[in-house]
Amino acid sequence: MNIKKMSRRLLHFSFRATMLAGIAGCTALLAVFGYTYIAGPPETTVQESPVIYSADGTIIGESASGERRHWVTRDEIAPELEGALLAVEDRKFFDHNGLDYQRIGGAVYANLQDGRLAQGASTITQQYARNLFLTFDKTWQRKFQEMLYTLRLEWHMSKDEIFTGYMNTIYFGHGAYGVEAASRLYFNKSAADLTLAESAVLAAIPRGPTYYSPFADEERSLSRQQVVLQAMEQEDMVTAEEAEQASAEVLNFASLENQKADRTAPHFQDEVLHMLEHEHGLTKEEIQQQGLEIHTTLDADKQEAAERWVTEEMPHDSDLQSAFVAIAPDSGDVEAMVGAVDYEESPFNRAVRAERPPGSTFKPFLYYAALEQGFTPVTPFVSEPTTFVYADGEEEYEPGNFADNYAHDFITLAEAMAFSDNIFAVKTHMYLGFEALIETARAAGITSEIPPSPSLALGTENVGVTELTAGYAPFANGGSQVEPRFIEKVIDREGNVLIETEPNTQETLDERYAYMTTDMMSGMFDLSLNRHTSVTGSTIAPFVQQPAAGKSGSTSADSWMIGFTPDLLTGVWVGYDEGRTLDHSSEGQIAKNIWAKFLREQRENTAHAFEKPDDIVEVDIHTETGLLHDDACGSGRTMAFVEGTEPEAVCTEEMDIDPERNRKEDELPERKNRFFDRLKNWLGL
Repeated sequence: MNIKKMSRRLLHFSFRATMLAGIAGCTALLAVFGYTYIAGPPETTVQESPVIYSADGTIIGESASGERRHWVTRDEIAPELEGALLAVEDRKFFDHNGLDYQRIGGAVYANLQDGRLAQGASTITQQYARNLFLTFDKTWQRKFQEMLYTLRLEWHMSKDEIFTGYMNTIYFGHGAYGVEAASRLYFNKSAADLTLAESAVLAAIPRGPTYYSPFADEERSLSRQQVVLQAMEQEDMVTAEEAEQASAEVLNFASLENQKADRTAPHFQDEVLHMLEHEHGLTKEEIQQQGLEIHTTLDADKQEAAERWVTEEMPHDSDLQSAFVAIAPDSGDVEAMVGAVDYEESPFNRAVRAERPPGSTFKPFLYYAALEQGFTPVTPFVSEPTTFVYADGEEEYEPGNFADNYAHDFITLAEAMAFSDNIFAVKTHMYLGFEALIETARAAGITSEIPPSPSLALGTENVGVTELTAGYAPFANGGSQVEPRFIEKVIDREGNVLIETEPNTQETLDERYAYMTTDMMSGMFDLSLNRHTSVTGSTIAPFVQQPAAGKSGSTSADSWMIGFTPDLLTGVWVGYDEGRTLDHSSEGQIAKNIWAKFLREQRENTAHAFEKPDDIVEVDIHTETGLLHDDACGSGRTMAFVEGTEPEAVCTEEMDIDPERNRKEDELPERKNRFFDRLKNWLGL
């Protein structure tokens, strides 16, 4: 075969091979473009962290999963940040179709020389595709998949939609995805408020989130910032003078450690997320990944004060624990909550999960029941050591007063409340019958199991801190039971309201007796009542500078203080988790101190008086005799009575101060049928 003939055959073969390769290449390209067009837009929904707001719209939390993801539009970020990202990541973004062929050619040449896929040429669209669908492996197979997704994005989405998706899915390190989460993480501000200098720092991070994070190495981060500013200057996005000024700007970076430690109201937030799942039926995935806006009842100022006073008053280097809750008594809105001294050491929320015996804080329910049965604030019992026999004489109960303080004489119901006299309480309880206290506690909102017994008058059965505190709401608001409310509404990322709650209140107590109970509870701060012993609030009375009422309580292992104004209801518990005995001379005062110092800060907004019902009269009573007061008899106190039940006799100078001149224990009122009495009130009879 001659050389010419062989050359012609080789030429024909080469031409045919080239033609076939060209046809195959065109077919492949057509197939790729056809597929990307026919396949339609890819699914671009991404995970987005929930944002938790306080009642005034302040962000108090972002996620409990360790990741931060917040979707914003291009209009909601600083223009300097958009420019910085474009300058350093893809300056031709608005001119190409998703693939920068010049950059691809350079990268392919470098990779072929290196023998492996080492250098990238990713556009913003390619990065967005990778963020959504792919891993960061550098393989030819992954790059081909990236190209398919990139073309699908470019076919079916606008440049605005692509850039918006990209800037919300870039990883900036430390669990922050997207420019808004990164801005809050590094600068504690919204991406809309970033300066040029701050924008350049953020734009530098995606190339190496671990390497260029200012939290990892601030000097290296600022060095990379200069690269971004130079790129922006080259693209005429900023002037040389603006770049120089930004380079010289001193930046105030947020503290990563403080963000971990200073999560606002962490126990409250945990309870909100728990309620969304267990009471409102949302799944964990819906809560953590769908960008919910969770609007709560929390008052950020009250929360800060609560956390501060718990921290300051609780002893350091001790296992002693505390729980705190503040509630709006008219609505049940939970405005502050502390579930432990230190959340990092103990995430367990004692304010809602722990149940402890309330001690004397249970007495207001008892004395309300007594008023409803015909007692008045001046009804007397003798305060002395007493053995109670019950169960047809087969059982005995022998309670005692704190520190064995007895009057050994008659004291009035109002005094018994102020002194927290245990003998008076059990005598009242035994006289009314065990069910009267239980029924009142249920009407006030107590749901814990409270079996009948003589000791129930002294709070021996376990209840929750928030449960018991909310149970005081009817005394503060005029008789309405409230349900503690944590969540106002929940909105999804499209703006749809998924959950919306309203205050759940129900009138269950008689406003007259609720007011009288409150009036007697204010006696714990009235030093004029001091007699054989001091009122239980004597140590904190100087802090109470507005109309307020309350009741302290204690057991060997628990210390409580629950009190309120017309606008604020607060409960505090202090004790050891394992039930260790308290030193009541020191540890037993802490709950009162926390409550009083917190209340003092709120006096500007809680200074008005309780609203008095129409048929309540207030008269001056001589506290030792329970008669109408006369200056000649000594100290007196204004007390509330249902009109027509107030004393008629007046204490005079000539009268021997003798409580036995008043009604005796065998002259107590006849017990009423509570059910029919309430039925008549409901029917308006």
